[in-house]
Amino acid sequence: MNEERSRMLGNMDVKKLLIKLSIPAIIAMMVNALYNLVDTVFIAWGAGEIAIGALAIAFPVQMIVLAIGIMIGIGSASVFSRAYGRGDEDAMVRSVNTAIFLNLLLSVFVSVVTYIFLEELLYFFGASSGNIDYAREYLLFILVALPPFSLSIVLNNLTRAEGRPHIAMISLIIGAGLNILLDPFFIFDFGLGLGVRGAAIATAISKSVSFIYVFSRALGPNSALAIRLRTIYKLDLKMAYEIVTVGMPTFVRNTLGAILVVIVNRLINHYAPMNPEIYVSIYGVITRLIMFTLMPGFGLVQGLQPIVGFNYGAEFHRRLFDVISFTTRLLFGYLFGVTVLVLLFARPLFILFSPDVDEVFVENGATAFRIVALGFSMITFQILLSSVYQAMGYAFRAFLVAVSRQFVLFIPLAFMFTYLFSVRGIWLAFVAADVTAGALSLLVYLYEMKDLKQKIV
Repeated sequence: MNEERSRMLGNMDVKKLLIKLSIPAIIAMMVNALYNLVDTVFIAWGAGEIAIGALAIAFPVQMIVLAIGIMIGIGSASVFSRAYGRGDEDAMVRSVNTAIFLNLLLSVFVSVVTYIFLEELLYFFGASSGNIDYAREYLLFILVALPPFSLSIVLNNLTRAEGRPHIAMISLIIGAGLNILLDPFFIFDFGLGLGVRGAAIATAISKSVSFIYVFSRALGPNSALAIRLRTIYKLDLKMAYEIVTVGMPTFVRNTLGAILVVIVNRLINHYAPMNPEIYVSIYGVITRLIMFTLMPGFGLVQGLQPIVGFNYGAEFHRRLFDVISFTTRLLFGYLFGVTVLVLLFARPLFILFSPDVDEVFVENGATAFRIVALGFSMITFQILLSSVYQAMGYAFRAFLVAVSRQFVLFIPLAFMFTYLFSVRGIWLAFVAADVTAGALSLLVYLYEMKDLKQKIV
């Protein structure tokens, strides 16, 4: 079975291989993003538009744990893929077992610290008197699910790296599908009527079930991951360092995303002091709509990563060039199409989250989403470069790509534009950061592709 996957990664036509590995990732991520979207819609219908702000307030904690899971997942998958390509079974085993134990330690630590300082953190994240109770109720139950949620991310990345993307797909579908089914029962009055708290409980149950599935499959006889439960607590520090180093750019990008959410929430509180809750809710909806619309693009590059890692380890430069070029065309075309759709249908999308069609919420939200979407096409090259660099093990290069948009560009632009244009400046800062960072990434991308082409024999 392992030899068959090795032949697939190293010999199958790269376009067919990319589609084969990407489709399960795209389906899984779309279903997962759909859960976030439906969850938000249910909360709006069950508790009103203001309650959506609870998700935006709690989002930084979830993003930090997500960042840990993706950091360790992508880092270990990169190490595993390259070891798989050169036939190094010892490195394969150590990468998997170290990743699981390291992730467990970090995710539990974040959950405990957040629980201890919950009230202070919520206000720091931008909560106000109008939405802090919702945020507290939601996050208290989400904290329980953070370790299994993060572990499932790690294992999903590793199962894709070993050539079994359908396992990751099924895992995410189970979690998202169960959440969608449980939400109405826990949220609405015809069930338990728990409102925001019910949404959090449904999420905690669903994430845990998703983890149980992928973990059980990783322990099975057909898996190349070789998880050793008896020695799982033995942390290989050298391997941990390599995993964290490779995955650090993604951690930085997602952690900066959490910081970005905090900054935006606080800027909203400052520049919309009379009605901050409605704009925090608008931002919460936009983040979930972005997640849903962009997930197929991220699923595409997730399918790309094991191909790049394996063929880079095997030094098949022609296959690398061909698959990266093909992915670029697909990704740019998709993101351009998303921009057009958002410009056309932003208002109907926001009406979904407003059962009483609050015009302040709908009109301001639709306008903000249209502005933000104008920069989507240009993030193609950032997404691609960061993913390819990580798969190849170039951690520092991936780090530079990751920080260029959110840290170097967006944060200063957000402060400057809100000073000039009030709340609308937040949405304008997204576009300016995406276009500028995208243009810089395009130049680097062209250079790297030229260099890769020269290596083809």
